[in-house]
Amino acid sequence: MIIIKCAKCKRKIFKYQKIGEGRVWHCWNDRIIMDYSVRDGNEVKCRCGNLIGVVEERWVKMQPHSFIYSGMVT
Repeated sequence: MIIIKCAKCKRKIFKYQKIGEGRVWHCWNDRIIMDYSVRDGNEVKCRCGNLIGVVEERWVKMQPHSFIYSGMVT
């Protein structure tokens, strides 16, 4: 389980179940446990207005350098 936070204001965006090693390129919708984001059409934003990602069919395509994450990868 990892916590994805905004790179600007450090607020929580997602609580996400990450499987496997490597970077977070996108977040699968069925693995998002808690969603604290603000949705504006297809855009996923933080409350501060920072664009975190764009919603696609089955996942959220994350914007590089707009988020940070911490936690344990399983």
